[in-house]
Amino acid sequence: MKTEVAIVTGGGSGLGFAIAEKFVQKGIETIIVGRNQQKLEEAKAQLGQLCHAMPCDVTDLKFIPDFVNQVVEKYGRVNILVNNAGVNMKKDFIEVSDEDFHHVMLTNVSSVFTLSREVVKQMLQQQSGSIINISSMAAQYGIPKVIAYSASKTAIEGMTRAMAVELSPKGIRVNAIAPGFIYSEMTAKALDSDPERKAKVFGRTPMGIMGHAADIGDAAYFLASDSAKYITGVILPVDGGNSIGF
Repeated sequence: MKTEVAIVTGGGSGLGFAIAEKFVQKGIETIIVGRNQQKLEEAKAQLGQLCHAMPCDVTDLKFIPDFVNQVVEKYGRVNILVNNAGVNMKKDFIEVSDEDFHHVMLTNVSSVFTLSREVVKQMLQQQSGSIINISSMAAQYGIPKVIAYSASKTAIEGMTRAMAVELSPKGIRVNAIAPGFIYSEMTAKALDSDPERKAKVFGRTPMGIMGHAADIGDAAYFLASDSAKYITGVILPVDGGNSIGF
């Protein structure tokens, strides 16, 4: 049986790195994508032989078809696509410029659409594939000062369902993961400097703890694997209960 091939955007750090790490551990040939060549090479050095670094700016939409063709030429196929690359922007609603809004939507929505479309052309030929989009708690409930991000992640959930309905009859499953509060030094620091926000975060997370990037890696591997072969069109919160907390 041929080794599966996965593309993980934003794979050089954070959640993308954790997802790539899990895939590599499970013997999946994993291509990490990002803008920063050095960061990708450092991640690749940590992840080992099954990891390949391919720089690409996913916001430069016109280059995406060529990028996907390069992947297919080099590795023969794409079995799994994880659309993880994204940006956030924290600003008061009235301070968000049109350019700000469009930049977030381009990175978080348009690039996901274009990359998915090009990868799906390949997946249709093999009549199989799994696409995993990364959503957010910002699509589950309202969070102040992240209007563009909230709009983008809500769009991702709608796209996930629409893609699943259209593509699942053709053998391509499409799902999303909605991470809750995931531990990182940056998150911990931000919460420690804002005790009120910290209390709010833990107060509405029934498990009372933050998750870890590896939890998202585990969820992505599950959704990409045959264990989830009858699952499509779901938004899976990995959030310690945050989305249903009170």
